[in-house]
Amino acid sequence: MNWAQLLSGKRLGMEDYHERKHERTDFQRDYDRLIFSSPFRRLQNKTQVFPLPGSIFVHNRLTHSLEVSCVGRSLGNNVTKGLMKKYPGEEISFQEIGSIVSAACLAHDMGNPPFGHSGERAISGYFSEGNGKELEAQVREEGGRWEDFLHFEGNANAMRLLTHQFIGRRKGGFALTYCTLASIVKYPYSSVLSEKGGKFGFFQSEEETYHRIATELGIQVRDAEPVRYIRYPLVYLVEAADDICYQVMDIEDAHKLRILTSEETIGLLLGFFEGDKLNRINEVMHKVDDINEQIAYLRSGIIGLLVDECSRVFLENEEQILNGTFKSTLIEEINDHAKQAYKACSKVAYTKIYRAKEVLDIELAGFHIFSQLIDSFTDAVINPGSAYSRLLLQRVPEQYDTNAPTTYGKIQCVLDYISGMTDIYALDIYRKITGMSLPAV
Repeated sequence: MNWAQLLSGKRLGMEDYHERKHERTDFQRDYDRLIFSSPFRRLQNKTQVFPLPGSIFVHNRLTHSLEVSCVGRSLGNNVTKGLMKKYPGEEISFQEIGSIVSAACLAHDMGNPPFGHSGERAISGYFSEGNGKELEAQVREEGGRWEDFLHFEGNANAMRLLTHQFIGRRKGGFALTYCTLASIVKYPYSSVLSEKGGKFGFFQSEEETYHRIATELGIQVRDAEPVRYIRYPLVYLVEAADDICYQVMDIEDAHKLRILTSEETIGLLLGFFEGDKLNRINEVMHKVDDINEQIAYLRSGIIGLLVDECSRVFLENEEQILNGTFKSTLIEEINDHAKQAYKACSKVAYTKIYRAKEVLDIELAGFHIFSQLIDSFTDAVINPGSAYSRLLLQRVPEQYDTNAPTTYGKIQCVLDYISGMTDIYALDIYRKITGMSLPAV
């Protein structure tokens, strides 16, 4: 792959439309378009890890995405400097990389359903163990890809949300640049190649769209049947920004919620530093008495360290990334000391944070709520003639095609609607359709 072709300003759905020149670049406009969109705003009421805040504020999908975007911009700017030094005089838009990565980081979680990862598991569970199993033969008989539902994936759903022309909407969905869209596809293959974890990059309905993007940008095919592409290079930076933020910020949130003590938290975060840097960190720490301020200071230093490390790894492996032989992630190739500290945080996060009672409670509730919603709305679109179905379908906004001609399309309509809900809205709809909540008389 080559950078001149990889960095294209072409927009999905607007390929033949020549707009007037703007003060903002195409990629800056992608960023602004996402910031002002309704699906992005709804991320403020979607769970990241911990339940949405009461008296103590923790991260939600919106604040996480904004922070990832900031880190992604720093990674992109670092890489820009390195590439401009490596390719002096080349007429390639390297200076746009920071804008592309920051926009893609904003969008990377927009396809995630409510209630964190329990939403994804509830969807997959409904079609693998629940009433949805009965629809498999019908979907396959009509030529639909059943694995899209069996291994439902928020990354693929983000691609759909950003590119699909919903009823009454414009062609190309958000009409983002090909570069921004390619940068969010961490797994450039379909659900038939998804491994045990169920990861894949696009649904059957968006496969042709990704093929068009890959062809335009020169993203090479690794395997032909079923098709598997080489990763778009900037995906590595988006992924690294996400890895940096969720690991460090989850530790900070756990401290605020007193799942981790101050001593545990500070010990974990100091583990990233060594030598003179550690000595300087300790000197500053002794000048600050507020524990939260100490932790915020450590967090900022760690993010800076990991940004520099991941940028270095990208630039050192640029040729392998371009030819598709780089098999790792950037965070896995950072220096040994930082890698051990990162693994220590990951271990604590798994044992003490992701298994914490507060997290499990929201996952249990979310799983039950989500399963009920999927069951009710799926039955309504498959059997629209009943009196109850007709009433329920009136709750579905017109942009979703409840009259899709195929069973695959009908199920997608339901998942489009439910996955776009906030936690609060999903709970409200659940209470109403189960009769637990009635309008005031």
